[in-house]
Amino acid sequence: MDVLVPFAAREPKTRLADVFDEDERAALSREMLADVLDAVRNAGGEPTVVATAPIELPARTVVDDRPLSDAVNARLEPPVAVVMADLALATPAALRALFGTDSDVAIAPGLGGGTNALVVHHPEFYVDYHGASFRDHREIAAEIGAEVETVDSFRLAVDVDEPSDLAEVLLHADGRSATWLRRAGVRLVVEDGRVRTSRR
Repeated sequence: MDVLVPFAAREPKTRLADVFDEDERAALSREMLADVLDAVRNAGGEPTVVATAPIELPARTVVDDRPLSDAVNARLEPPVAVVMADLALATPAALRALFGTDSDVAIAPGLGGGTNALVVHHPEFYVDYHGASFRDHREIAAEIGAEVETVDSFRLAVDVDEPSDLAEVLLHADGRSATWLRRAGVRLVVEDGRVRTSRR
């Protein structure tokens, strides 16, 4: 299956600025992208990175600096999947379950109402990543009479945007992203029965 992997090559992960400087955020973003590309390939997908700026990667890459929805819709030729580049917990098994769906549209929602990954078989479907995109994508599918399946996957639900998301990577992932975080001095701390991260 063809898989689009949108990647913010300019000023990535600004919400992690309290933890990492700009170069570190760029490095972590590259590690998460590498983890996602590995998982996509091992799930049988053929990834194309849709980057906002030129970048050298061991993958087919196209540059498109338009807003995310426009860049994806320009390439949304079913059957196709879209998998976000910051799903550091993604595994081949989780992606195979998504890729193997037969519905017109299959959506793996993110925590907080986003859309972290989807598969599109319906020719009239389009994406709109602004706001609560999971809800919006279900409404778009209803408007065009497309059957929607929600793929319930913890591995695909966690995207790394906030400092609190780093704990999930250290707890549940063992790829490049988790290794990079540990080398950067990020560690798990348990306080009052909750897990958070701290940086040495």
